[in-house]
Amino acid sequence: MAQEKYSQRSLFGGAISTLFPDRFQDVSNVRQVCRSLEAFVDPARDESLIFELLDLKPEVGDNGSATWFLHDLATEQDAEGSVLIEQSGVVEVPGLSYGNIPAVVTAAVGQMAISKWRQGREAQNTVRVYAANLRLKGVSTDVLITAYEPIYINPLSQSASTVGAGIAAPALQSGHVPNVEVFRVAVSSFKVNDWNLFGSGP
Repeated sequence: MAQEKYSQRSLFGGAISTLFPDRFQDVSNVRQVCRSLEAFVDPARDESLIFELLDLKPEVGDNGSATWFLHDLATEQDAEGSVLIEQSGVVEVPGLSYGNIPAVVTAAVGQMAISKWRQGREAQNTVRVYAANLRLKGVSTDVLITAYEPIYINPLSQSASTVGAGIAAPALQSGHVPNVEVFRVAVSSFKVNDWNLFGSGP
């Protein structure tokens, strides 16, 4: 069984915290990311974990909202062969309610072919994408948590020089917890420490 060291990680200046493995490094230490986003990557496995704060999209229904965001990501990244593998129902999250307005979460899993850093379609990797949409309705915010797990690395991709081309080695084979489990823990341990982040103090 894989032994993975998890740590409580501070997001958005400590206003949010969650739990995920130490092997995921803060992308902002390497390049600039927008203020509404926190991104972490394990370069040895080309896996990533991303947390994004978005304005609540009232036109998107709770049921299937994660699937909506998954399709939106595919469009944004010019993905090919996007397939929805599974989606969850709506689950209320009492610990994230604000002002007696309940928060809900939905999740979805998809697979798509995308290229890194806009390399072009000839360099697309096949990835599995896990998406969770935490709807913090009391502060009009959609939190999108996504985890990317490579299935096949294209020989022309920049990733090939780091992790090797071809079918990606399973996480357990490398002594790591699968990214789906990393994703589940990150979502279930997600906690708001300071609601002022959303311009809504307690």
